[in-house]
Amino acid sequence: MATVNPTLEVDVLDLWDADLPAFDGDKAAAKMNVIAGEGLDGVQRSGWDQIEEIAGRFIAADRYLIASPMWNAGIPYRLKQYIDLIHQPGLLWTLDPETGYHGLLKNKHATLALTAGVYFPGVQTPQFGVDHQSTYLHVWLNQAGITDIDELRLQPSLLTPDPAQSLEEALKGAVELAQVHGRV
Repeated sequence: MATVNPTLEVDVLDLWDADLPAFDGDKAAAKMNVIAGEGLDGVQRSGWDQIEEIAGRFIAADRYLIASPMWNAGIPYRLKQYIDLIHQPGLLWTLDPETGYHGLLKNKHATLALTAGVYFPGVQTPQFGVDHQSTYLHVWLNQAGITDIDELRLQPSLLTPDPAQSLEEALKGAVELAQVHGRV
């Protein structure tokens, strides 16, 4: 029987406490210069160095656990800001004018732990919301090159007859995923 991986290193990034810079004009200009294959001036270089540092932490990971509630059919603004900072050319993706985007991250795995208070699979839409949360995260991860993605959902809504059962099922799924991905 496999054992829990004792070499597993866990790096937790709490986006609510993280110091995330604005993606301002200098960083946007640097991004466009990177896409065009042009050099960066001093201010742009400084801004791009900051982006590379933030993205480097993400790139260094082999596995990702992204826990996100659904906010207004999407993701929380801090997660969106983080994605906007790290999802950069030459870092997470490249662009070929003829064939489109190509992800640069290889052999990575992501687990999405998603919650929603009103939306749940099978609910009538749009009266009770639309799930752009998982769609957005899948598209983003795929564009970065991450295609091995698991989903774990806890979506007891106002219409769920037994929220405790929903929690029990989500916890069972979490244990199963931990057993699969935490083994040597």
